[in-house]
Amino acid sequence: MTGPVSAHRLLELAQARGLHLAVAESLTGGLLADAVVSVPGASAVMRGAVVAYATELKAQLLGVDPELLARTGPVHAEVAKQMAVGVARLMGADLGLATTGVAGPGPADGYQAGTVHVAAWSERGVLHRELHLSGGRQKIRDSSVLAALKLGVALLEANGARV
Repeated sequence: MTGPVSAHRLLELAQARGLHLAVAESLTGGLLADAVVSVPGASAVMRGAVVAYATELKAQLLGVDPELLARTGPVHAEVAKQMAVGVARLMGADLGLATTGVAGPGPADGYQAGTVHVAAWSERGVLHRELHLSGGRQKIRDSSVLAALKLGVALLEANGARV
């Protein structure tokens, strides 16, 4: 599996830059944090995680705009971005990753299973990716974790030596 490789690379890049990481999860329910902390030495970088599965917790805990959530629901690019910013601020981290979407087995909030948004944030910018994944619930969740890790790596690599 490439997840641990991506998590290892993310932690390696963040540690080399003296950065700390926090993650906000919805559909992945803790899998993203688990992928990160499964890497030996993760404590040098990882600050913490929030699993905000319920929509209202995205606003209450992570500072996602309640009006945005009322307009769009939780499956939206801007929600993922705000979750990434919010968790970084909440945890005192330099880098935030977020996942939100529909794992299935059926549609939710007007979106088909496999519709996922992942985001990575640092002071120098934010990256977002919309995914349309196939497969069962676990495959969608695993693929979402991998996509979030890759996005975090891409953000750090794009920013070179500084974030």
